[in-house]
Amino acid sequence: MPSAPANGITIEYETIGNPESPPVLLITGFSCQLTEWNPLLLQALAESGFYVICFDNRDVGLSTWFDNGQEDDTGAAGEQSAPSAYSMSDMAADTAGLLDFLGLESAHVVGYSMGGMIAQTLAIEHPERTRTLTSISSSTGNSAVGQPQPEALGVLLAPPANSRADAVQGSLAVWRVIGSPGFPLDEEALSAHAAADYDRAFHPSGSERQLNAIVTQPDRTDALAGVRVPTLVIHGESDVLVDPSGGLATAAAIPGARLKLVPGLGHDIHPDLFSELVSELSGNFLQG
Repeated sequence: MPSAPANGITIEYETIGNPESPPVLLITGFSCQLTEWNPLLLQALAESGFYVICFDNRDVGLSTWFDNGQEDDTGAAGEQSAPSAYSMSDMAADTAGLLDFLGLESAHVVGYSMGGMIAQTLAIEHPERTRTLTSISSSTGNSAVGQPQPEALGVLLAPPANSRADAVQGSLAVWRVIGSPGFPLDEEALSAHAAADYDRAFHPSGSERQLNAIVTQPDRTDALAGVRVPTLVIHGESDVLVDPSGGLATAAAIPGARLKLVPGLGHDIHPDLFSELVSELSGNFLQG
């Protein structure tokens, strides 16, 4: 996979489809590598006529890590900030920097979970880069909405794994709690995915810093009222990690946003829904 200099760091990314097609930028969630986007979903989007871009957020996968006291040089006005204190704004600027590197003025932006928070921030702070916005299983930053259920928070904050086998079992424990009760849980596929991710890049300290960026994010509700691009908000009715109130609040905050609540869906993008999801995404893209 290629890497790109972006916003003072290095971003690992992947593309699929025709570079001349309308670009779609996928931003994944907390502690997730770009491999979280199922190849079947990426292929379906590409076959629908889009140039699909996904990437590792900072501090995860093969993008820049902020370990060993390394400082982030992307703070406002050139000021340095502690690695544990980078923000959604910094992560949104990373995304804009990747578009710069790829020579793209703008893209259809899709964010899942923490990626939805980054996507919303991009639409607020870099509106010229956002053709359309899709926020999936995410929230506004308002602490009164979108909060996790205790059991979800418990598995999310479990101690980091000490081995590959522990990482696989830990991942299964997470998905058994936050996955979709209305759809089958393919534990064999999830185990293989967790093992591959461990081999690619196991980096629990980065997850801690990403979590800090989530819990310290501002409430974007008022700023979201200024978003003027076609917006789709998707949320599972059975999401226990980001309560559906987060999706409801996001849709209510953005003028003209369309809300799609999915019965039986938890905090995942389930393969059984890929065809429907591609249809929903494509419909939103065509408005921008």
